[in-house]
Amino acid sequence: MLRHSGGRPPDPRWVRLLALSGIVVCAIALPLAVASAGQVGDGGRTVVRDLVRPAEPPAVRPSADPSAVRSSAADDYKAPRAGAGRAPLLLGLGLATAARCGPELTSPDGIEAQTCVLTQGEETWARTYYRNATGAVLDAALSFMGPGGRTVQLHCAVSAGDEPDSCETPREHTRGAPTDYTAVAEFARRGSGPLLLRTGSNSGETTGS
Repeated sequence: MLRHSGGRPPDPRWVRLLALSGIVVCAIALPLAVASAGQVGDGGRTVVRDLVRPAEPPAVRPSADPSAVRSSAADDYKAPRAGAGRAPLLLGLGLATAARCGPELTSPDGIEAQTCVLTQGEETWARTYYRNATGAVLDAALSFMGPGGRTVQLHCAVSAGDEPDSCETPREHTRGAPTDYTAVAEFARRGSGPLLLRTGSNSGETTGS
């Protein structure tokens, strides 16, 4: 506070000068304060946008170790291994399929086969798995016998290739128990030739796969 000698009131000119100086200072300080507040507000909005922005997936870094590379979903699937007493010809059955198969037999001529009764849900059918190493095209007859004397017979052309293959009857609604069904496959030379091999599902062995 200014002190005045002699107790005289302050000069009005000084009062007006001080008031004018205060107005000028306020006029300068106010825009600076508003600008500063605006910058803080913008920074807050930037942070919020960064927080809600979806995170990008991490980049996959190559690895020098080949075992560290993850395989695809198709490669993750592994076929079931053949267990004890289970022939390799049976691989590939669905997880919910029950197979009742006879033994795997091989003829001296080179035809190898195994015949099964398959049950999945409420359906049952017959299938024979074979590998023809005879070097000639063969004829196969697959007979599927069910309760009440019902019989379905299917003729299959067996190619001369030495690759595993199969032949099966149409599926039908299961009547009774799966054990009431039997299947027999017969392999013979083309054109009513001699019988080379007969296989059946009557071994009583039941496998689920």
